[in-house]
Amino acid sequence: MSTRVRTGRVRSVYEFIKAHRGQYPVDSMCRLLDVAPSGYYDWLRQPVSKRAQEDARLLRLIRASFVASQGIYGAPRVFLDLREAGETCSKHRVARLMRVNDLRALHGYRTRRWSVGKPSILIPNILQRQFTVTRPNRAWVTDITYLRTWQGWLYLAVVMDLFSRKIVGWSAGPTIHRELVLNALMMAVRRRRPRGTVIHSDQGTQYGSDSWRRLCRANHLEPSMSRKGNCWDNAVAESFFSSLKKERVKKHIYKTRELALTDVAEYIDTFYNRTRRHSHLGGVSPEQFEAAQKPRRQGVH
Repeated sequence: MSTRVRTGRVRSVYEFIKAHRGQYPVDSMCRLLDVAPSGYYDWLRQPVSKRAQEDARLLRLIRASFVASQGIYGAPRVFLDLREAGETCSKHRVARLMRVNDLRALHGYRTRRWSVGKPSILIPNILQRQFTVTRPNRAWVTDITYLRTWQGWLYLAVVMDLFSRKIVGWSAGPTIHRELVLNALMMAVRRRRPRGTVIHSDQGTQYGSDSWRRLCRANHLEPSMSRKGNCWDNAVAESFFSSLKKERVKKHIYKTRELALTDVAEYIDTFYNRTRRHSHLGGVSPEQFEAAQKPRRQGVH
């Protein structure tokens, strides 16, 4: 019999004895139910075990982390929060307490399957799914998604630095015209001042326009394009949009575009870039990852 089952059984016996001690002698019940009277009297003085008390204390911290993440953190990320706060419990204990107390992280959307497309003729695929890079501003990815509002669609374009997975530029608007992607790219350029950076996109018409190519050329960016109909060539950008919709939008229809824009801005600039733990980055946020890597890069000559 495992320790957990044994402990649960003994506690149940003690509760039974307590409920019937007015009817039968305590010593007789202890003898018949194979428990020690001294253990029963110790339990009476402290009916909640020290481990149960510690579980209750940890559960309060777990709930705080879970609520702060707006319900998106599972046990691995909650465990990192607790460890950062100085707790020494195991990841399995966190997972058990979350499971028993029905604290379940939000699930993602179903992944769509795509057939392998033909190579782009307009702009070659320079990135070639090399999503892990060792320095900032070596490779960016960009893409467009849409959010539903009662006023109509709100389109969102983002630019992500693959080094830290940070959103370095974004733009939102009621139309999907080329200005949407141009504005997102200009924000990224102003923030990062790239030189020789690969900027990878899908084959949307906005990314094939003369305006896009001129803007890239003027700012020392080298365009790269996915194969037609192949979302895996731009999987990291797709993954960000999946996180946004799972963690913030949650299949919600916003009342106005302004409300949707405010929520998106808060998610990207306050939560995702600054706070959200990223599994690819070892459990830290994009800004924390960049801050930690900066001294190391400065020390390399």
